[in-house]
Amino acid sequence: MTVANSVSISQSIAGRYAQAVFEIAKESGGMDALATQTDDLNAALHDSAELRDLIASPIYSRDQQAAAIGALSTRMGLSPVLANTLQLMAKNRRLFVLPQLTARLAELIATERGEVTADVTSAIALTDAQMDRLKQTLADKSGKTVKLNTRVDETLIGGMIVKLGSQMIDSSVRSKLASLQNVMKEVG
Repeated sequence: MTVANSVSISQSIAGRYAQAVFEIAKESGGMDALATQTDDLNAALHDSAELRDLIASPIYSRDQQAAAIGALSTRMGLSPVLANTLQLMAKNRRLFVLPQLTARLAELIATERGEVTADVTSAIALTDAQMDRLKQTLADKSGKTVKLNTRVDETLIGGMIVKLGSQMIDSSVRSKLASLQNVMKEVG
């Protein structure tokens, strides 16, 4: 099995669980709570090496994973639907897809709300005014509410790279210098 196949399988498994949780939350009017809990769960995955180890390591038994996920669900105050789904995933040895589950849930919620996320990489940290202006410009262009994921990459030298869906706008000094270098190679 190739890496691409295992990623595809993981996304497929996560997608089925995410779709079920999303539909139940949508029917019961718990979309806002699900959005908050998804963000909290994603933050916990990002911040806790122990949690990442628990969901990925085969040394933990199903019962150990279920007990740990149950305690985590209670401590985080997760909804019964999400908590029960995590328990089912633990019993079926599917917790390894938890990062894909949170990503897919975030996508479904954003689509339902008419939101889109733009990934912005800039040479320096953007001010609040710059982020607001960028959000407004992207919202005007896409016709949707825009959320920004920002990060700083000093190797850009200046400018930024914006990815919105399948579109990418690269206005970094680094890419302009690379283009200029290519043009100079062709001339000389």
